[in-house]
Amino acid sequence: MEIRGRTAAEIATNIRALVDTGELEAGDGLPASRDLAARLGVNRNTVVSAYRQLARAGVAVTNRGGGTSITRPACLVEEGFAPDTALRDVSHGNPDRGLLPDATTVRLLPQAPVLYGESTIDPGLAQWATPWFKADQPRAFRLTVTSGAVDAIEKLLAQILSQGDSVALEDPCYLTSINTVRQAGYHPIAVPIDQQGMIAAALREALEPGVRAVVCTPRAHNPTGVSLSAERAAELRQVLADHPHVLVIEDDHFSLLSTCRYHTLIPADHERWALVRSMSKFLGPDLRVAVVASDPVTADRFGTQISGGTRWVSHHLQRTVHAMLGDKGVRAVIEKAGVHYRDRNARFIRLLHERGITAIGDDGVNIWVDTGPGSDTAAVAAQLMHRGWVVRTGDSFALGTSSGAERLRLTVHELDDGSAALLADALLASITATLPAGALR
Repeated sequence: MEIRGRTAAEIATNIRALVDTGELEAGDGLPASRDLAARLGVNRNTVVSAYRQLARAGVAVTNRGGGTSITRPACLVEEGFAPDTALRDVSHGNPDRGLLPDATTVRLLPQAPVLYGESTIDPGLAQWATPWFKADQPRAFRLTVTSGAVDAIEKLLAQILSQGDSVALEDPCYLTSINTVRQAGYHPIAVPIDQQGMIAAALREALEPGVRAVVCTPRAHNPTGVSLSAERAAELRQVLADHPHVLVIEDDHFSLLSTCRYHTLIPADHERWALVRSMSKFLGPDLRVAVVASDPVTADRFGTQISGGTRWVSHHLQRTVHAMLGDKGVRAVIEKAGVHYRDRNARFIRLLHERGITAIGDDGVNIWVDTGPGSDTAAVAAQLMHRGWVVRTGDSFALGTSSGAERLRLTVHELDDGSAALLADALLASITATLPAGALR
């Protein structure tokens, strides 16, 4: 194996070619930058720059004092049902299929076909959504429509960040946000949360090294179900006031279903911000539509990625969403669903508390279960599988910290009272079975 090149770009390209042909494999170490520079007859900084390019592209990783080596492809954990299992799945994080409204019951008004170059947002949807956003963000904004919240966050980050830039994320964090940031080559900075939301002091510390964007869930945080309190939101606004050019993205994914009040962490005069509201939780994941309100400058940059020539969201989908949201029957289904999620989660949390198990889940479709100090959640999950249940361990949601340790995320809103009691009993038995000999809960 021989590395070649005279410039940083040539060296990086050559190393990537060696990876593609299998001459370099995951875990293989690269030569020390000084040694490779001497061998190639180039300045050491040229090799350092090449290694940085490889790190930004996710091809290599440099460990302090441990040199640079080829990375293994990231193993991405996805949301959704566990594949090919006959067990009862409470790991999936999905809304209740039976509480999603039927799109075929609404009638779309006739409208002329949309052609290339026309507005990317349906006028009816924009007219409906404007007062919805204005009630919570009484400031100048523009609306954009994307193919769901993930698409919105990807495009919002791309218009302001480059590979290697830092993004502050909640810890524990929504799986898709973790995947989005890592796949794009950004550097995630963990900001711990408690039962009131992002911790303000931790966000201040994260911002100091140069974080360029913050992604936060104002309510129904996934996986914990936590929503920002008014007091915590005020503390976060005070922190962000010193960083007016940092892009702040609020992912209000539960919006119309939420039984908690919306409190924003975006300061009143903040320069760069966006509020994302998708339809997935209350109209269904297959309706890939999100409406985004953002400051005019962000909206302009954002809009260049959603041109009227190629990449707009189908106006037929937008009109369907508008018709559904304007339908009294659909809104009644959404209201019923929000109460259902709240009540079923609260009922299950009470069952766990009766068994001495702590859990939270004020809002959203999931609950966050504490399996106890020093517990092995992988072992608990394995015990639950023997008892017929599939669960999600908390480490899936951790940003390289212990934030998901001793935690399970469960989606229990589809369980009737009998099944919920069976799961609570199974969870207690599984935790007890994994305790060291002689230990007591």
